[in-house]
Amino acid sequence: MKDMPILERRRIEAQILKHVHEVIEARSGTEEADAVIGTAVSRSAIDQGRELATALGHTPDLQDFADIMPAWTKEDALRVEMVEATSEKLEFNIVRCRYAEMYREMGLGRIGHLLSCNRDGDFCIGYNPKMKLTRTQTIMSGASHCDFRYRLEPDADTTGNSQ
Repeated sequence: MKDMPILERRRIEAQILKHVHEVIEARSGTEEADAVIGTAVSRSAIDQGRELATALGHTPDLQDFADIMPAWTKEDALRVEMVEATSEKLEFNIVRCRYAEMYREMGLGRIGHLLSCNRDGDFCIGYNPKMKLTRTQTIMSGASHCDFRYRLEPDADTTGNSQ
């Protein structure tokens, strides 16, 4: 499963989570179903980030993150337009998202953000908590592109100055 494209993994996860969502929704309502799926996927994203950071053997930086991006873009799953890549920031736009397309085709467009988009910031919690994502729009929510803006928070010394 490690060599399986992430797009295919997300398809398999979505097939299962669709049924879980439907059961929770029937028993407890849409709001509860969304909350449970959102929390479960968030925990999964944090765990995945932690596992990748552990495998790396050091605290990941933005270059390490850029190096693993091909796992998510494999098989043209995402089309990326790089905006800026430095040691302090990694900025890019996604101009095609096959994840969003897949969720819509599966009838899961309404919860696609729970299954995929919301993972992005949560991944950072496990991978490197100093890595922060700012994103103002997503293709999943109807925008023309997703605007990913990652920053690495500087370390602060005991006097409160950045190093």
